[in-house]
Amino acid sequence: MEFLTFMGRNARWLSGGFLLCFFSSFGQTFYISLSNGDIRREFDLSNGDFGLLYMAATLASAATLPTLGWTLDRFKAWQVAAVTVLCLALATAVMSLAASLPLLVLSLYMLRLFGQGMMTETAMTATGRWFAANRGRAMALISLGFHVGTGLFPLIFVAVAASLGWRGTWLACGAVLVVIALPTLAWTTAKDRDPQSEPKMRERPAVRDWTMREVVASPTFWLVASAVLAPPFIGTTLFFHQVYLTELRGWPIEVFASGFAVMSATTVVFALLCGSLVDRFSAVRLLPFFLIPMSLACFVVWLFSAEVTIFVFMVFLGISNGFSSTLLGALWPELYGTKHLGSVRSVTVALMVLASALGPGVTGVLIDRQVDYPLQIGVMGLYCVAISLVMAVVAMRQRKVESAHAASASVAGALAERGIDRVDPQPHER
Repeated sequence: MEFLTFMGRNARWLSGGFLLCFFSSFGQTFYISLSNGDIRREFDLSNGDFGLLYMAATLASAATLPTLGWTLDRFKAWQVAAVTVLCLALATAVMSLAASLPLLVLSLYMLRLFGQGMMTETAMTATGRWFAANRGRAMALISLGFHVGTGLFPLIFVAVAASLGWRGTWLACGAVLVVIALPTLAWTTAKDRDPQSEPKMRERPAVRDWTMREVVASPTFWLVASAVLAPPFIGTTLFFHQVYLTELRGWPIEVFASGFAVMSATTVVFALLCGSLVDRFSAVRLLPFFLIPMSLACFVVWLFSAEVTIFVFMVFLGISNGFSSTLLGALWPELYGTKHLGSVRSVTVALMVLASALGPGVTGVLIDRQVDYPLQIGVMGLYCVAISLVMAVVAMRQRKVESAHAASASVAGALAERGIDRVDPQPHER
């Protein structure tokens, strides 16, 4: 009942974040790849040629994203959302009309930058600012937009392309963005929400607002990033080479494809569960655990070849995806505050896009050099275990920092009650 009350009371903001995630689908790999065959035929490209073009466009978008992150710190969420939607609509129009390779690359670049990049960043940054005590729940709910989009848009694309063709379908995407997404998102994100308007599930220490320069100079940021980048690197790699994996293991591709339904259902359940855990314990305290299911998924694929392995693997991967989608949205505001959150998230999203682009390429080169692919996956699992141990140290250190801040705040409050002014010490370095 409390959960439903929370959803009803905050439907406007939750809908805004959900729709931003939902419509980001037009720039996600799973959606663009639906036109893979048509693009290669019309432009006379091999799989390798198109893969290199796509990787180049993705890397360019990752390099550009940090230069746009500051807009979320300076402008209102609805302003950034509106411009992003219009740019994404323009990207779909360029895709539908592209008659040369430069225009194709431009459309891919814009789709990745404004779809996967800015739409996602706007959703996570705005929600991170709008919610504090219930940030975990909010992140879990809006991240469902990714999963709903993944489930619906491929079916819609295939149905529409049957009558309009692939180019006509991309043009229709632009119309949907302008006619439906733009006014809806402009309304749902127009009004800022007071993050203190919800009752707190637990007392949280105040977080200093770090500048972007301070964040990138902090060793802790790069340690946490080494954990955060594991899911996009490993997940994209596993699915990019899924046909090769099924051939190695002798798994029917139809059975492997059916495992996606299991993964999606598991992802939704554990995304919501993680939301409650974040609100109860904090995102930082969950850091040592969120990669454990990913490591188990890797170990299962590495060590076993029975057909049932597919579903065990998909369950573990769904657990990891569910935790990651919620946890990573709540993590950065906990560590570095919300004032410069847009800039911070732009760097982290750019790094995640970079990881998703490098994963398939690096493992593909190793496969060509006859490095055993299941062994590569096993090494990824070992990396997850090792970095989880590092995150345990980070979480323990952060707990001490929180305790020191709480003690300092308590002393300051006691002195204030006695009418004694006190100058706060310099914030602890993380």
